[in-house]
Amino acid sequence: MSKKVRVRFAPSPTGPLHIGGIRTALFNYLFAKKHGGDFVLRIEDTDQDRYVEGAENYIVEALNWLNIPFDEGVGKEGKYGPYRQSERKGMYSQYVEQLIASGNAYYAFDTSEELNFHRKNHEEKGKTFIYNWHNREKLNNSISLSKEEVSNKINNGDGYVIRFRMYNSEEGPDSVISTQDMIRGPVSFKKELLDDKVLFKSDGMPTYHLANIVDDHFMEITHVIRGEEWLPSVPLHIALYQALGWEVPEFAHLPLIMKPVGKGKLSKRDGDKMGFPVFPIQWKSKEGEVFSGYREDGYFPEALINMLALLGWNPGTEQEIFSLNELIKTFDLSRVNKAGAKFDPEKTKWFQHHYLQIKDNETLTSLFSKLLENKGIVSNKNLSIIVASVKERATFVSDIWEQGSFFFEAPTAYDAKASKKVFKEETSEIMTEVLNLLDECEEFTSDEISNKIRGWLAVQEIGFGKVMMPLRLSLVGEMKGPDVFNIAAILGKEETISRIKKTISFLS
Repeated sequence: MSKKVRVRFAPSPTGPLHIGGIRTALFNYLFAKKHGGDFVLRIEDTDQDRYVEGAENYIVEALNWLNIPFDEGVGKEGKYGPYRQSERKGMYSQYVEQLIASGNAYYAFDTSEELNFHRKNHEEKGKTFIYNWHNREKLNNSISLSKEEVSNKINNGDGYVIRFRMYNSEEGPDSVISTQDMIRGPVSFKKELLDDKVLFKSDGMPTYHLANIVDDHFMEITHVIRGEEWLPSVPLHIALYQALGWEVPEFAHLPLIMKPVGKGKLSKRDGDKMGFPVFPIQWKSKEGEVFSGYREDGYFPEALINMLALLGWNPGTEQEIFSLNELIKTFDLSRVNKAGAKFDPEKTKWFQHHYLQIKDNETLTSLFSKLLENKGIVSNKNLSIIVASVKERATFVSDIWEQGSFFFEAPTAYDAKASKKVFKEETSEIMTEVLNLLDECEEFTSDEISNKIRGWLAVQEIGFGKVMMPLRLSLVGEMKGPDVFNIAAILGKEETISRIKKTISFLS
């Protein structure tokens, strides 16, 4: 690639960022970094009616949390700014005027009532109304009207839009717009089937299509990587580039993310219905609705990134675990699938479990310490040892609490099913002997406890389970947790003896 690669992620601030948008941002980021290029964030806020307060900050915070920050954009001004379309408003009209002057665009004065009449009239005849070369000369626009009539309408303040002149009958029915999509290969569109899209409104605001093209050109965007829902816009965008005499960037259209079950693409509401997040971080609407986020649900950003990278892309190998740097080195748009990718919430948990297991104990201990703090629990125990002893069974930091809460809170009851199986007539007597053995321990280490009890069992010829299972129930309250001698050592002599005494009291 001779030119420096420049890609952009251009969301609209109309609400929280769906993970489909995050995947688009990720693929743009990976492509840019692989080729030594720039990743630009542009906020496309031309539709002020749908603007949602806080959405822009949410987008920036989500990208930063995922460790895929943009190189330039809102708050990181570069030489191509401003990076909010609403702040670029003054630059679009001159290019509309250029398109009108070259005959590639025209004024359309049709009212909503007039257009609705035509739509209904077509529907009654079993047809679809399309504003294009078939009928533009019969409608209320600067092609059908005289220059004087057009001038009078504009001077009188009549409402209008400016439409792009997509196709003329003299071009012939075989006229097409084609491109080589980096994911889908060759794609082409018959021009005579396309409509004359609105580029500009009389309120001075451009539509998405015009603003998008002008901004991409002046921000020197070389590759447009976006969702497949924008594929139908490709012919208009290419035609606009050509009409303005600008170089056309390369396009890549990503597959949709599909629902885990059933048909259709994953929607913003599916997550809460099915019990998993579809947003990177939590979103609170102004109406008071709270939508869960991966961050608040306890996922690590690297787990979400790894999952999203493999959602529609494959490396061509069996490898599934990728660090961000490995993804940058391996990522190739040609290996992105054309078909939609089915979202799998269980696979996301699988990635989370993996990343928790390889996370160093110091980091996990710090996270677990904050969790205890939020619960109002103050402990003088060695948290690092507790984390190391239970993390194998954990997927989230909160699971460390679920798996190890007994280290901080003595059981108030014993699992009924296990009690029935474990607590026998002789258990009270056996546990009294265990109590005496533990009282004799001086250092109270796992090894010392183990040697004391195992030695006694061998001499007494008592089955291992007759002590181990009631001892676990005494200390934990249920049949879970790491090695029971380790549990006792972590609890300490005083607490271990106290819990066994409580069990003996319960049995009597």
